Amino acid sequence: MTAPAPLTNTYPSLAGRTVFITGGATGIGAELVSAFAAQKAKVSFVDLQKDAGKSLADTTGASFFECDLRNTGRLADIMAKVGEANGPISVLVNNAADDTRHDFREVTEAYWDDRIAVNLRHAFFAIKAAHSQMLEAGGGSIVNFGSMSWYECQGGMTGYTTSKAAIEGMTRGLARDLGADNIRINTLVPGWVMTPKQKEMWVGEEVKREIERGQSLKSELLPQDICAMALFLASDDARMCTAQSFIVDGGWI
Repeated sequence: MTAPAPLTNTYPSLAGRTVFITGGATGIGAELVSAFAAQKAKVSFVDLQKDAGKSLADTTGASFFECDLRNTGRLADIMAKVGEANGPISVLVNNAADDTRHDFREVTEAYWDDRIAVNLRHAFFAIKAAHSQMLEAGGGSIVNFGSMSWYECQGGMTGYTTSKAAIEGMTRGLARDLGADNIRINTLVPGWVMTPKQKEMWVGEEVKREIERGQSLKSELLPQDICAMALFLASDDARMCTAQSFIVDGGWI
């Protein structure tokens, strides 16, 4: 595996923009917070992980708010406060999700509803909450996070894979509604990204071999590889990109 090069692109259009990221305390989310902060954007993020969120905020200068995204009313209130403090949100990154494994034969209605709430519902209501602010800003960019897992027929987490497939449908379903307001919306589809959580919980030697077989490019897929695409999609350089799915998976699916 080759070592990754640091991110080098600078997007002047992101400087001073108000960026809101869900699930930003750890993993890909933390790299997103750092990457947008490095572009001199005004970054705010939400997460349940209080200590990690505060630490990252101290390091990056971003603003952290503790939030259970199943509480969409609190999410909307936080987004309103961010807009009042930093100016209207013009970049929304719906990153938060939880790929907890489960046996479909043991899933109850309550657990199913919880998986949809954790992995899909909040993204829609974040978009709804951001809409008026993006109108005020004269436009915006929404980056919804999908997953290659359902493309690859990965089992053991139907609530997650169903939600991630629906994210792409939601993106395309909203693109025309939002386009008239100069708001772009795209799905960023990561492959199997080597975050500390993935390495600790799921990626053993057998899975490493599976990833190497699956990817056309044999380097590890890292959070900064995903951030590179997110920055582009959020910037004015991607001004005519909407309703699309951008896959960053090393050539697997």
